[in-house]
Amino acid sequence: MAGGWASDGAVQEQIDSSIEDAVARARGQLPKGESLSACEECGAPIPQARRDAIKGVRLCVVCQEAEDKANTSGAGYNRRASKDSQLR
Repeated sequence: MAGGWASDGAVQEQIDSSIEDAVARARGQLPKGESLSACEECGAPIPQARRDAIKGVRLCVVCQEAEDKANTSGAGYNRRASKDSQLR
């Protein structure tokens, strides 16, 4: 059920679009190429199990966690306006 000027499928279209954007962003961040045997940041060895599980891995677990934490701030899109702006 849509309200106001929105079409009946508008909310679902927003949800679908948000999911598609998130999947594309995640796929774009996947490593490519051959896995390294040592971390390119700290030089620590990367275990064979990690190299087998993630093709193209370039960082050890510790450095990857630090990079993931640094990249998560401000991630995502707010496709819906704040409630304050909707009430005006």
